[in-house]
Amino acid sequence: MVQHPRNSDGVSDPVVITGIGIVASVGLNREAVWRGVREGRSGVRLLKGLVGIPDGLLLGAPVDLQPTLPRQLKVTALCQRVADEALADAQIDTTTMNRGRLDRDRFACAISGHIGDTGWVERHVGVYDTSQPGALEWWQQWMPNTTCSTVANEHGLFGPRICHSTACASGLIDFLSALRAIRHGQADIALAGSGEAFHPLFAAGFHQMRVLAYHDVPEQACRPFDLARSGFVMGEGAAMLVLERLSHAKRRGAKIYAEVLGGSMHAEAHHVTDLDAQPEALVRLINDTLDSARLSPADVGYINVHGTGTQQNDLVEARAIRQAFGRAADGACVSAVKSMLGHLVNASGSVELAITALALRDGYIPPTLNLTHQDPQCDLDCIPLVGRRRAVDHALKISVAFGGHLAAVALRRWSGANSAAQPRRTTAA
Repeated sequence: MVQHPRNSDGVSDPVVITGIGIVASVGLNREAVWRGVREGRSGVRLLKGLVGIPDGLLLGAPVDLQPTLPRQLKVTALCQRVADEALADAQIDTTTMNRGRLDRDRFACAISGHIGDTGWVERHVGVYDTSQPGALEWWQQWMPNTTCSTVANEHGLFGPRICHSTACASGLIDFLSALRAIRHGQADIALAGSGEAFHPLFAAGFHQMRVLAYHDVPEQACRPFDLARSGFVMGEGAAMLVLERLSHAKRRGAKIYAEVLGGSMHAEAHHVTDLDAQPEALVRLINDTLDSARLSPADVGYINVHGTGTQQNDLVEARAIRQAFGRAADGACVSAVKSMLGHLVNASGSVELAITALALRDGYIPPTLNLTHQDPQCDLDCIPLVGRRRAVDHALKISVAFGGHLAAVALRRWSGANSAAQPRRTTAA
């Protein structure tokens, strides 16, 4: 268990979230996305324009935002947008950091990996256009850490630079890596998150695996925990969170969303894509995360699950929660926002963690859309169709990824001074 670092006076120094930026199919900023999720709106529709994929074959939840630079990766543009929003939300102006109270050399940046520019493939099928003035060539953005480097360089963040590619757990794992950098004294503050944009290789691969849902009414396709569930739909989006030591946040007058109590990472050595029907690894992940946060199952009021809407994931995740929580599972609210936003793959962990922090802030549990006939084997309170107003103090976010990557984070609602739920006080960073 990683202990909180201590100040010179010996007092434990927790880590808190002070800024959030989100973009997804239901909104182009944090509050718009959160409003869409609260209202149970779906961003899913028929996909068009994917190279090599016939129009109308697949469903997805796209973001109506395009890069400003010709040929720039869309995932990079999405991450730049949410990084700007998260930093502004945290009252940080990176153009004047060194003249204020922030040290660039102790500002970490942890942004997950992504598919690089495959323009050379597109060029061979006759659709790659380099004639646009200022177009970025594939070799300028080929590496999977392109976005991490681009965002960190843009804002002059010279602390630890972290980039993992761990499928659907990437967002949470990079968040936990940033948390570790702060707790181990390598940084005072960090920008952490991930992004995802549609890519024909992903689309073709998921289609070939037969894990994608289809429905005559696109908005009803993704149905986590429902008897009629048939798979997930792909989504686009990104989220960034600013996390920092509490003393650091208080010193600069930052508002606070939540305290990061703990987290854990585990692995399931079963199969590259399939989950073990006996979820011992996922149970161990949940138990270790609660131990690291010094919480009992009864303390947790909300669980934001991975919730893909596949037969396998929903059953295994529900069983793991029931085994880890025991009777306390009856008192926890559980919801799957992929039912509205689609599966954001690399971005899913960070977007859903950000939504979890907002749920704590506002005392509102988002719904699981399209849950009309709940599978009795998923015997949890899955918040069907309509969200629920409920003030909870502690929440758990779980990610379950291809390759056996498992990750979870526990948060505590911040209710003291500088709470994000209070009217904002304007201060210079």
